[in-house]
Amino acid sequence: MGLSAAFFDLDKTVIAKSSALAFGRPFYRDGLISRRDVVKSAYAQLMFRLGGGSDEQTMSRTRDYLAALSKGWRVEQLQQIVAETLEELINPYVYAEAATLIAEHQAAGRDVVLVSASGDEMVRPIGALLGITDVIATRMSIVDGRYSGEVEFYAAGPSKVVGIRELAAERGYDLAECYAYSDSVTDLPMLEAVGHPSAVNPDRALRRAAVENAWPILEFRHPIPLSRRLRDRPAVPVAAALSVGVGVGIGIAIYARHRRTKALA
Repeated sequence: MGLSAAFFDLDKTVIAKSSALAFGRPFYRDGLISRRDVVKSAYAQLMFRLGGGSDEQTMSRTRDYLAALSKGWRVEQLQQIVAETLEELINPYVYAEAATLIAEHQAAGRDVVLVSASGDEMVRPIGALLGITDVIATRMSIVDGRYSGEVEFYAAGPSKVVGIRELAAERGYDLAECYAYSDSVTDLPMLEAVGHPSAVNPDRALRRAAVENAWPILEFRHPIPLSRRLRDRPAVPVAAALSVGVGVGIGIAIYARHRRTKALA
């Protein structure tokens, strides 16, 4: 077991979309969410791609929204939806540069950990797709096989650091020797918690922080399916990407904020 690890945020760091929003349509098809939620999710996905972020207040609203939205869902049903649609909805959007970097860390003997505000039931299968078994993700309370409407652990913002430190204590990681990667300024605490932070496709606020701290800035631009990644791996070196230096609920919060702004205009 290694004494160092590489912690990767998921959305827009490893994959080119929101992992939670990606499952909006199959969730609707199977009756987990309404048509209205699908429309909101589609708008939120657009805002996400344009670089929408979230502050601490928004993350709290997101946590509460996720709890209310998922109450009563059967865990087995959600897991089945994810398993059936993972190949179509996630696999083609994994950044080749991220897959290469993950493989390099693994080859160097480091553990690789996905750290995401999306639910564990979504993040863990995505990790398996990449050969990653360690995951820090949002965990919902489960009673009799259904989500109870309570959030046990919301893996967003500073809470990501809580999960990382707990894992580090369990495994014996020296955080000064660990790596972290994220696209969002909301993950600044996670980046500051390790000795080797990097900004990936950073939003403006994170880019400023990376420049101020002389952190590497990586630009990942090539999402391609696993079969092509394996065939073309030598063609997309991570070094070439080096330059200067929460799920559905986050999308809904962005959408709601947009609607409030329009109403006040």
